[in-house]
Amino acid sequence: MAANDLAPLITHLYTADPSAHSFNGKLYVYPSHDRETEIEDNDNGDQYDMNDYHVFSMEEMGGPVTDHGVALKAEDIPWVSKQLWAPDAAEKDGKFYLYFPARDKDGVFRIGVASSDKPEGPFTPEPEPIKGSYSIDPASFVDTDGQAYLYFGGIWGGQLQCWRSGKYDASAYTSMENSGDEDAIQPRVAKLTNDMKEFDGPIRNLAILDEHGQPLKAHDHDRRFFEAAWMHKYNGKYYFSYSTGDTHFLCYAIGDHPLGPFTYAGRILEPVVGWTTHHSIAEFKGKWYLFHHDASLSKGVNHLRCVKVREIFYDKDGKITLTPQ
Repeated sequence: MAANDLAPLITHLYTADPSAHSFNGKLYVYPSHDRETEIEDNDNGDQYDMNDYHVFSMEEMGGPVTDHGVALKAEDIPWVSKQLWAPDAAEKDGKFYLYFPARDKDGVFRIGVASSDKPEGPFTPEPEPIKGSYSIDPASFVDTDGQAYLYFGGIWGGQLQCWRSGKYDASAYTSMENSGDEDAIQPRVAKLTNDMKEFDGPIRNLAILDEHGQPLKAHDHDRRFFEAAWMHKYNGKYYFSYSTGDTHFLCYAIGDHPLGPFTYAGRILEPVVGWTTHHSIAEFKGKWYLFHHDASLSKGVNHLRCVKVREIFYDKDGKITLTPQ
């Protein structure tokens, strides 16, 4: 079955960028919430005019989906001006955390964190973004040793190209690397403090290498990182997956440590209906699932998307496949 043939998981709202986690014996999905707008499409992404988050859960895969309602909204976050884009959630020591990107009052994307005693929220935001944070698409990962990490970044509308020097350079907004043999812009990663609310140490570049051990190049649009970072662990290996953006593939790379380096390992999903592609990978009751989105529910309107899910598998070499092994 092709990805475009799958039924939307949620149909009463437009949802995208699904982050899925197994908490307390249920499968929870933390998507962004698309809403209809008259804003014309542009490279700045203004048409993606999201202003709140809903949390969804399932007790069984394929069973009823519960909408737990609004878990967090922009008007309750003091530093936010607009655009609550793709979020993620984590659990540590019985507390739940929601990580989210948004534009601050200067129009610069930052990453915030909110907390709750329940996986469905509601979530209470910190009054300021995470110190030193920037860009979009935060993805949290708590390793088996209890150390938590935050992966993030998105070029073009996500502004990652503006941070190549470590400081924000607005003039670099339109200078996205897109040709030549220079190294591609890399995603970012930082350790999180024990309370899950700040970075514990420096922000690092996350190296994605080719089969020769060299960094992927900027012109390698079929393989290089664009946005939608995600991390999961399988059989002791770390799997960093991501979207290639303008070529619309979901790809992944494998490494031996959550800070990398990672070696490119292949594609997970081919292009779907709509401009963007964004995903998560989660284990639930002994099976592995890929959550992603497309624009099939809106018949191709790029900023009105829907979440879909399908089972994935691993072959004898640990490579991800959509075919049972």
